[in-house]
Amino acid sequence: MRHPLALAVLFSVLLAACGGPAPAPSGAGGGPELRLSKANFGDADPASFGPRGPEGHPVHGIDVSRFQTQIDWWTARENGVNFAFIKATEGGDLLDPMFRDHWRGAGRAGVPRGAYHFFYHCRPAAEQAAFFIRNVPRSADALPPVLDMEWTPFSPTCTIRRAPEVIRAEAKVFLDIVEAHYGKRPIIYSTVDFYKENQMWRVGNYPFWLRSVAAHPDEVYGGRHWTFWQYTSTGLIPGVAGEVDINVFDGNEAQWAAFVGGGAV
Repeated sequence: MRHPLALAVLFSVLLAACGGPAPAPSGAGGGPELRLSKANFGDADPASFGPRGPEGHPVHGIDVSRFQTQIDWWTARENGVNFAFIKATEGGDLLDPMFRDHWRGAGRAGVPRGAYHFFYHCRPAAEQAAFFIRNVPRSADALPPVLDMEWTPFSPTCTIRRAPEVIRAEAKVFLDIVEAHYGKRPIIYSTVDFYKENQMWRVGNYPFWLRSVAAHPDEVYGGRHWTFWQYTSTGLIPGVAGEVDINVFDGNEAQWAAFVGGGAV
């Protein structure tokens, strides 16, 4: 993050002195203002996680795609959306039609945002990485890029299930190319079955974003380290039309600031 905390504090003091709000700084102007807001969420189908639920984490955010057609990013931010992962591409020729709108909207509202790629198992990883790079801006204040790898049993064109060693090798090709371009260690998103069947932890020392909507990820993924936890796909958030995926970051405010600033967690 380019702006030191002192400048952010000074900025807010000056705003108060002027007697009115102003737009939060966007990524194009030097990075989003790192200001956390408390989660004010609902859930259409809430799960019971017991004493280790997501509410114990201070940093919540969402992931969105073309299914979220209307987002008031300012309202969402004030109600606890402290980050957003936005679907950019799928395979080697599909650009999410809402990517650019979501990317710009989150940036204007000062929401830290990153882009994710949905992996297509019937296309070479290098081609997919090149397509992602063509469509996702290289921005110093963006969150790390994400590789979303999961099975695709309902795909109309590609339902193959490659061997685990092939899956991991293809993942590494994509990750290496994207990391070299953006200069940030990418994140791997995975689901329970895909993660276990392909032993995705063997790909390397990457931040993991894990889906677990019925139990804490430590229980489901054997206690393996995770950086983001997707805990529901039926979230209800002011400013977001319809249901949306909600996630938490595994860390406190200081660790979140370090992560956004490019530090390891």
